[in-house]
Amino acid sequence: MKIVGLTGGIGSGKTTIGKWFLEEGIPVYNSDSEAKKLINEDLQIVKSLTGLFGEETYQNGIYNSKYVASKVFNDKELLENLNQIVHPAVFRHFDNWVKNQTTSFVVKEAAILFESGSYKDCDAIISVVADEEIRIQRVAGRDGSNPEQVRKRMDNQWKDEQRISLSDYVIYNNSDLNDLKKEFDQVYKKLLKQFQSS
Repeated sequence: MKIVGLTGGIGSGKTTIGKWFLEEGIPVYNSDSEAKKLINEDLQIVKSLTGLFGEETYQNGIYNSKYVASKVFNDKELLENLNQIVHPAVFRHFDNWVKNQTTSFVVKEAAILFESGSYKDCDAIISVVADEEIRIQRVAGRDGSNPEQVRKRMDNQWKDEQRISLSDYVIYNNSDLNDLKKEFDQVYKKLLKQFQSS
């Protein structure tokens, strides 16, 4: 099974691209939403995170993401510890998911594809990129964050230049949905050619 990594910074539009893959019948594994499920449902993760951050980590059995985010925000070591608990569980979950797919390739959508090291398992990588100011406007409009908060979240992610240097395909999303769809269609055709012939 061939794996296509799909990544991009916050507000880049990677989720839209993931949705279009699904519409084409290509299975998409959304690492971020699956991680959220595992954080709430995997008893080993619950135990480890409670040990790391204390009883406030879960309120009424629900992960308190705001509390944890406030703890790791300026603490790189604590963030690293959090990732060492969550990432391996997501990797295992993804591996099991892949075994149940039957298409010529699947898509692994992950905001931190490079940061987590999971890009190494991909046969091709797509990065969705957009100008920083456009991304800030999108995120602020979408979830009501102020621009400063969005910038701080961006600072914890790789820069587009870093992503581009390790990507096989780059989709630029500085315009409208029609232009984005055209770029997606071109990349999708190339992927079909690449993986259906191999």
